Amino acid sequence: MRAIVIHEARDLRIEERDVTPPGPGKVQIRLATGGICGSDLHYYNHGGFGPVRLKQPMILGHEVSGFVEEVGDGVTGLAPGDLVAVSPSRPCGVCRYCLEGRANHCEAMRFYGSAMPFPHIQGAFREVLVADAAQCVKADGLTPGEAAMAEPLSVCLHATRRAGELLGKRVLITGAGPIGTLSILAARAAGAAEIVTTDLSDPALAYAAKAGADRTINIGSEPDALAEYQAGKGTFDVLYECSGAAPALAGGLAALRPRGICIQLGLGGDMTIPMQMLTAKEIDLRGSFRFHEEFAVAVALMQRGTIDTAPLISHSMPLDNAVEAFEIASDRSRSMKAQIVFSEAA
Repeated sequence: MRAIVIHEARDLRIEERDVTPPGPGKVQIRLATGGICGSDLHYYNHGGFGPVRLKQPMILGHEVSGFVEEVGDGVTGLAPGDLVAVSPSRPCGVCRYCLEGRANHCEAMRFYGSAMPFPHIQGAFREVLVADAAQCVKADGLTPGEAAMAEPLSVCLHATRRAGELLGKRVLITGAGPIGTLSILAARAAGAAEIVTTDLSDPALAYAAKAGADRTINIGSEPDALAEYQAGKGTFDVLYECSGAAPALAGGLAALRPRGICIQLGLGGDMTIPMQMLTAKEIDLRGSFRFHEEFAVAVALMQRGTIDTAPLISHSMPLDNAVEAFEIASDRSRSMKAQIVFSEAA
């Protein structure tokens, strides 16, 4: 089978890998679609992010869907031909955080396409994937592209849980990439009354408007547009910081009302935090990292039509054009969510 392998920054190759049969409790999947994530782009463009660096060749990818081809002994509820969304999260289940119900903080997490540990955890961008049956959620009624959106949507659902009660709240989202735009959908589904989204890219903000943002602001061309929200100690109840940029965080915190909540999703490396502002306004700063049980919820919300991710899929390109797909995904003026098509429908 073929797989998409990153060797170092800007060195992406399609290589042959062996196929292994599914063992007990496992499922062999013919991959259908894989979405290119921001972390994939960090590996492609920079060889890593922050202290996380590539030390060996690694198969990329963790936003995937596919069709079951074969099931191992003991697997129930899945059959050949089923379309499944595949969670990249494989916690150990026995460490203290898993036992506390915080599987996203597993001490021995095996998350597809991650250079955090060494040896690296190989990713899912391969024509044939053997996964634990527990990772697979049946995605009847969805397209493979929609099913592959379950992973980034899960990130935003986890962040929304971290934010707490959103019914009737005013929400600011800084950064209108895939995570920021999916956060619009998640916050609206949770009952947010008003959502304002900022970014530096007009094409990205156009997607944010389609996703349901009440107002979009290009802070490059309208640098003072947040001033009205920053007056009188601030306006918004909740900030989703999705850009990973210190200026966006500072401007967003200034627009939060006293005792507002900031959810930090953006991974741009360490940032300077205006601590005195947090102190004086009694702002809660909460991190949000990955997800776990939200994955099945994400699939269910898409199946019910509560959340529609299809309009955010801007490109679908064949495996042979993987490098071009990564180049397009890196260009925010051209893409929102670029996906790679590994195989057509069953």
